[in-house]
Amino acid sequence: QVQMVESGGGLVQAGGSLRLSCAASGRIFSIADMGWYRQAPGKQRDLVASITSDGSPNYADSVKGRFTISRDNAKNMVYLQMNSLKPEDTAVYYCYCNVQRFQLAAYVKYWGQGTQVTVSS
Repeated sequence: QVQMVESGGGLVQAGGSLRLSCAASGRIFSIADMGWYRQAPGKQRDLVASITSDGSPNYADSVKGRFTISRDNAKNMVYLQMNSLKPEDTAVYYCYCNVQRFQLAAYVKYWGQGTQVTVSS
């Protein structure tokens, strides 16, 4: 199996910053894209940012210019630096990765347990 462990959520005032981290562990041959989704109460889970294995990022329009995604392939980790936070960024943030557990195996998406980010106005 593959485990995804997140850290770094919390409560912050509007305009503040937080950094989320997520580590993948277990039987991993390779990881394709990694990233973050978020889900606010009563809303669907939406993609916030993703990053390919060679480091190309992709962002939701709502976070462009404020959030930065990065990854450390040697450690199987993905990060989300969140600056200029707004109350509408409040949500549970979930990391994910697409993992190939064995050579020639199919890629499977694994999820973290979620971490709460609350931005007060």
